[in-house]
Amino acid sequence: MIDMAVVELSRLQFALTALYHFLFVPLTLGLSFILVIMESVYVITDRPIWRDVTRFWGKLFGINFVLGVATGLTMEFEFGTNWAYYSHYVGDIFGAPLAIEGLMAFFLEATFVGLMFFGWDRLSKRGHLLTTFMVALGSNLSALWILVANGWMQHPAGAVFNPETMRMEVSNFKDVIFNPVAQAKFVHTVSAGYVCASLFVLGVSAYYLLRGRHLELAKRSFTVAAAFGLASSLSVVVLGDESGYAVSDNQKMKMAAMEAMWETEKAPAGLTLVGLPSNEKHQTAYEIQVPYVLGLIATRSLSGEVTGIIPLVERAEQRMRTGIVAYDAVEKLKVNRNDLAAREAWERNKDDLGYALLLKRFVADPRQADAATITKAAWTTVPNVPALFWMFRVMAGLGFFFIAFFATAFAFSVRRRFNARWFLRAAVLVMPLPWIAIEVGWLVAELGRQPWAVDGVLPTFLAASSLTVPQIWTTIIGFTLLYGTMAVIEVKLMLATIRKGPEVYEGHEGAPVRERAPASTFTAIPAE
Repeated sequence: MIDMAVVELSRLQFALTALYHFLFVPLTLGLSFILVIMESVYVITDRPIWRDVTRFWGKLFGINFVLGVATGLTMEFEFGTNWAYYSHYVGDIFGAPLAIEGLMAFFLEATFVGLMFFGWDRLSKRGHLLTTFMVALGSNLSALWILVANGWMQHPAGAVFNPETMRMEVSNFKDVIFNPVAQAKFVHTVSAGYVCASLFVLGVSAYYLLRGRHLELAKRSFTVAAAFGLASSLSVVVLGDESGYAVSDNQKMKMAAMEAMWETEKAPAGLTLVGLPSNEKHQTAYEIQVPYVLGLIATRSLSGEVTGIIPLVERAEQRMRTGIVAYDAVEKLKVNRNDLAAREAWERNKDDLGYALLLKRFVADPRQADAATITKAAWTTVPNVPALFWMFRVMAGLGFFFIAFFATAFAFSVRRRFNARWFLRAAVLVMPLPWIAIEVGWLVAELGRQPWAVDGVLPTFLAASSLTVPQIWTTIIGFTLLYGTMAVIEVKLMLATIRKGPEVYEGHEGAPVRERAPASTFTAIPAE
């Protein structure tokens, strides 16, 4: 039988690694394009202050970039060490985007990142701007291919199971790349990274303004961050809606769990603002609904239905029964590849094989499962509804908050009002919020897919490697200590760099060093 302790600990290990890695990725994605914006202004205006600004934020980008790379490599190795059967079963599809990411995106940014840091005095202004842009492009292309791989786990398009090799194989790589879930996931995720970086720049700039230090840099950085952050926060909400639409179309159980919708409501369904969902009672108490909104958002129509959890469980039972037929056909084809009856049965029922595999948690052979076992297994397709319900609302609520916050910051920057101390203090205090929203969003995406490693194809409990509990605990403790140490070092380096502030360099053509504005004034300086 399956050792669920090994499975759950393997999930915990990967979750800890992924959550830690995702502390650095959003900031890398966003800061890279903020650097492009700032350096573009320098190239256009030829004002040395913008060179100082770009180089300062570039230092912070570099510290964060190193940690992001280091933690990402660990995750890639974990697919082989902790998820060996997953890698064997779907490696032909899942491995391709990751290989392309390494060959195209990672090497692109790795090649140009050195030129970006050490080429200021060796490249022309336009040449250096090109290197900065290539670093930003490489970082975002890395996100694209990784999210294509993850999107395939959410919606396995462009692949089929081969009963002769007992593996998933690519049937149409174009469908893998242009998977609607992957594409929506990519634009939503990178936009969230832009929000994260914008609020980071805004918060550090606000800190300088409060202290009356580095005012030229702070005011210009504040203006860039406010504009970029406002555009990004608006896109996060719009693209989040698109991502939600893709979920409602391809991951109905995740959508139903996020909304704690147990029964299918008459179209268009209402949106539950708050409530107390219960996995045991299969109901949501004290719910407050806004009529029609969920149906309009999820189906973009007045007639489309959002299927409830209980009907989806009943549908899972039906798919398990047809999946058992597919499983039986596979077993017969193992013995005789020329069994035409088994081949025909396989072709009719192959889409439901994954549901039969869910039964392996309870019986060694799915064909021996009785009605009670099938019903029990069908209910395992329901994720943790209360957790998903509330985490989604935290993420969505913060998304709308960021729009209001950046709109306020943009209004202050347009009016050249940089002395609103209440807002500056707020900008420093809310700096952690984008990371909270992003981490919660990742949990919604991954927990909402359970019990599947690949939705509808491979159960999570079958994907894990044959390890022991002590082995996994050893790696969890080791990774926690290692990453904890790295986190402390990274935070200290970031804080030290921020405390030191920007350096003043000579102008590009050898102009003399510029004098700083007095530290005690809030005199408005145009953000050219």
